Amino acid sequence: MKQFCIVFLCIGLYQGASAQSFDHKHSVWDSLVKKHVKNGLVSYKGIKSEEVSLSQYLESLSKVSETQFQGFTEKEKIGFFINAYNAFTVKLILDHYPIESITDIGTPFSKINLARGIPWKKDFFSLLGKSRNLDWIEHEKLRKDFNEPRIHFAIVCASIGCPNLVSEAYTPNALEKQLQQAKLGFLKNPKKNSYDKVTNTLYLSKIFNWFQTDFTKKTTLIQYLQEGFDETIKPDAKIVYNEYNWDLNEQK
Repeated sequence: MKQFCIVFLCIGLYQGASAQSFDHKHSVWDSLVKKHVKNGLVSYKGIKSEEVSLSQYLESLSKVSETQFQGFTEKEKIGFFINAYNAFTVKLILDHYPIESITDIGTPFSKINLARGIPWKKDFFSLLGKSRNLDWIEHEKLRKDFNEPRIHFAIVCASIGCPNLVSEAYTPNALEKQLQQAKLGFLKNPKKNSYDKVTNTLYLSKIFNWFQTDFTKKTTLIQYLQEGFDETIKPDAKIVYNEYNWDLNEQK
């Protein structure tokens, strides 16, 4: 009996140590984006020159087991998945670089790739012990497991139409502040979202069309958006969704 207790104690200590061993500051990724991301635009050539560091970071993500992950706090889990989505997206681009758009990945026809979601459904990395794709992180984990619509302003699919890729890693201690900054930064970007008071028209990113149910669980869409606009938006405002720009978010 004593031997069994010792074994279970050792297993518990090992699992606890494993949960603590992961770098929740995501220091390597933080260093890469600080150096190679400016105003939301990415120097893919710059990151490619440090591809060894990127690979080491991605490997650290892939080494996290399901058991270890379950020992993370909710903020640690959200930060893990946001950074993983962004870092593996950069990896996907570098694997096909140079390209003009993430929609170039797949068949020779970008419209088919986009319509079928081919780049996001492509299994090209391992996470929590299984082969995964970007859609799995977004739809099966972040959207499904957490009641946090602001993740849509944090994950970036390598396109101009997306929210800006920030020049820092998402970390548990700063997560609330970072998500709020990401939300307001996106809403206040007139190239993505604007309100014409004269015509009472809201011009919005298609993100608010594609994922409207995520933003309206507790309020209306206009009430959710109001925080990002100086002028009061009338509740009967007409909504027009802007064309989404799939051009690569690359520094020129």
